[in-house]
Amino acid sequence: MSKLNELIRLEECPWGGYMVLLDDEKYKVKKLIINPKKRFSLQYHNKRNETWTIVKGKLKITVDKYEKIYSYGNTIFVPIGTLHRIENIGDEVAEVIEVQTGTYFGEDDIVRIEDDFGRVK
Repeated sequence: MSKLNELIRLEECPWGGYMVLLDDEKYKVKKLIINPKKRFSLQYHNKRNETWTIVKGKLKITVDKYEKIYSYGNTIFVPIGTLHRIENIGDEVAEVIEVQTGTYFGEDDIVRIEDDFGRVK
């Protein structure tokens, strides 16, 4: 294993997990790993945009009030303040590269509206 791989670790979540690939003052890049038949909270952020590129799997993605099926190579932009959710509708692990831009990238900028894991405040 290279030294770079030793520094990048999986942060586990109820739906799978993520790895932070780049963390800068003006952006953050993550690799999201979504387990089969799992989904994120229906959520929004107050301080960041997200751009998702699907690199593996078949996903149902909600942006605002619209749902659509996406797969390899598709890219989705989620503006600040917009409700969104990723759901893995496939039978294998899905992977997404997420680029966050904005003014703050902490996990406490997640405002959950619905959640399968009891995390709505």
